[in-house]
Parts: sequence; structure tokens; C-alpha cells
Amino acid sequence: MGVGPSTKETSLHHFRDPLLDLFQNDEDIDFVGFIVSGTPQSNDEKDYVAARTGAWLEAMRVDGVLVSIDGWGNSHVDFAQTFEEIGRRGIPSVGLSFIGTQAKFVVENEYMQTIVDFNKSKAGIETTVVGENTVDSLDARKALALLKLKMRGKK
Repeated sequence: MGVGPSTKETSLHHFRDPLLDLFQNDEDIDFVGFIVSGTPQSNDEKDYVAARTGAWLEAMRVDGVLVSIDGWGNSHVDFAQTFEEIGRRGIPSVGLSFIGTQAKFVVENEYMQTIVDFNKSKAGIETTVVGENTVDSLDARKALALLKLKMRGKK
């Protein structure tokens, strides 16, 4: 399993990213920025990338984090490790991922409690329609609302 056509984000999607648009324009939060992280092949590199992401967020003293992934299967190993590194540092987090009929991650941990599924196909599967199963403005609003609730609960 991996990234299929329906979960691929087109260049136009990146230029009009609903997450970035919502977060940078929301007056209730102080949007710091975003981190783009790859999915390394080796487990040592997966651990390293997740640890560096957690440390970076801790150093920036963020109040909350949204973690989004555009793949599934083995990519969820990286997703879970990043959540663990963020959660161990006490930073509230919400995730966005294609889940669909899989309804279960390859690996999970206690920090992956709040995940928004951005599956759009009625069958709950990856399709051959480019960009069909990507984050839209409704997904972004759900994720931001959940993150605000988690951040409020921590205070």
C-alpha cells in the first residue's frame, strides 16, 4: 500500500491548501508555520525524523499541532512515531489521514486519539480519480475545531 491517485495532492491543491488557508486566517490561534517531513525507508531514519519533529515543536513552544499525512500503510508507521514524539512532550495534537474502510492503522499508540478521516469515496477505498481523497475545507475546519478543544482542555 502507498499513495494512490486519489490521495495525491495536485500542485493546485498545494497552492490553495485548505489547512494553510484556514490556519493562517484564524484569529483565535497564532499560526507558527508548518513542517514538511518525508517518510524514510529505514526504521532508524523513521525514528530520527519523528524525534527531530517532536524536538523542533517543543523548541518552538507550540500550544498544539496538526499532523497530516497523504499516504497510508507503511507511512502510518512514521505518522504514529511522530504522534508519539509530540505526545511525550505534552503537546496536544490532532491528525488528518486517509482511513476509509481500513478503519485501522498499521500501528497505533496512545497519542493517536483524534484523527480526521479525509476519505471521500462512498466505498471508503482509494480510487483512480486524482485528488478525490484529499483534505478539503470541511476536513480542515473539523481538525482545527478539535485542536482548539484539545488545547483548551490542556490549560
